[in-house]
Amino acid sequence: MSRIVIVFDFDKTIIDCDSDNWVIDELGFTDLFNQLLPTMPWNSVMDKMMMELHSHGKTIEDIEGVLHRIPMHPRVIPAIKAAHALGCDLRIVSDANMFFIETILKHLGIREYFSEINTNPGYVNEEGRLRILPYHDFNKVSHGCSLCPPNMCKGLIIDRIQESISQEDNKRFIYLGDGSGDYCPSLRLKEKDLMMPRKNFPVWELICKDPLLVKAEIHGWSDGEELEQVLLHLINKISIEENAQLISSDCKLQNLSVSTPEALPKVLSVRP
Repeated sequence: MSRIVIVFDFDKTIIDCDSDNWVIDELGFTDLFNQLLPTMPWNSVMDKMMMELHSHGKTIEDIEGVLHRIPMHPRVIPAIKAAHALGCDLRIVSDANMFFIETILKHLGIREYFSEINTNPGYVNEEGRLRILPYHDFNKVSHGCSLCPPNMCKGLIIDRIQESISQEDNKRFIYLGDGSGDYCPSLRLKEKDLMMPRKNFPVWELICKDPLLVKAEIHGWSDGEELEQVLLHLINKISIEENAQLISSDCKLQNLSVSTPEALPKVLSVRP
């Protein structure tokens, strides 16, 4: 079993667009969304938009149908399946919402490959409309991070995942993301970890301003094909390093077991 935890962002990382914009645009509510956006946080706008969709007769089935058509690169699903087959622990940290993500992953047949999804709650209420709530309830208390939007600090989520994993397991993280919200978690990674920012996207530009602030190794990617190539290369690289360490440890133990019997009689021979 590999000791690798792979954390994926969702929008523009696993899928090739922003799921919020995709649903709003495909259902014909872009103008209203753009009017509301300056007046409240993005997460709150999405909840308001789901109310508007419902009041205009759009059903949950309409939303699901749109999500089933979401664009994504053909090499992303094979990359996810290959990483899982190699024993990696796959997780999602996303500022989308649970309803969108699970609907898409189940449609693609890859929901079971992820051990954990961290995102904004999304559920269908008793009236049959989708509610989207903030991951951190900023109406009650601020998460205190100036880098992140009020509803979600991905850095705090990475802290929690790191703390939940035993130090003895010596887990290594690979983090893939594209947006400005992925910058904060990149700063929480350790030197042994690896950061995969999408080239020429906001997180890439933020990292390039001062790459030394990120302790992890940085490996960029541009599209799904390069994502697959870089990710599988890094998994293979880590596996080789782990095997080399195991062989080195075995050799040391073997040398110790060989030398000890020779030394033991000499010690015994001087005793009266």
